[in-house]
Amino acid sequence: MLSFLFPRLTRQSSRGAELFDALVGEARQPHWYVEGQVPDTLDGRFAVLATVVSLATVRLERGGEAGQLAVALTERFVEAMDAEHRQLGIGDPALGKTVRKLVGSLAGRVELWRDTLDRGEVWDHAVAGSLFGAAPPAVGALAYCQAALRGFWARLEAASVEALAEGRIG
Repeated sequence: MLSFLFPRLTRQSSRGAELFDALVGEARQPHWYVEGQVPDTLDGRFAVLATVVSLATVRLERGGEAGQLAVALTERFVEAMDAEHRQLGIGDPALGKTVRKLVGSLAGRVELWRDTLDRGEVWDHAVAGSLFGAAPPAVGALAYCQAALRGFWARLEAASVEALAEGRIG
């Protein structure tokens, strides 16, 4: 009913879904957890997902009119975090606080990557903070993850906004 009354204020549930699904697929690639040595835990998997979503968000921000797709991507992220944490058994009183914390973590990563890419900085700090947090990465893991994320970023940059909207990342 609300979509009839307020079509511009109700969201389109499918907007951004194909891109988000592609990013989830990227985050599920075993190489992050094997060669990259990101811990294969809930926190480690979240770190990889939040990192690739952050890089995609920065890419979309740079795409001019793609800002709406960046918003839709964030909406899908929030929906996914809500659904996943409900499945983990987190109840309504704690759920909002948990999801807000996760979205805040995503926002921090977006800012980290935006700054890193805008300034042309060395990626070591951003990779370590985004994927490993306070835990120091294993020897070789940082270099592997940096190369993997640079490759992912290159694929994002090479893809058109239309391709990204369809979930096609290079």
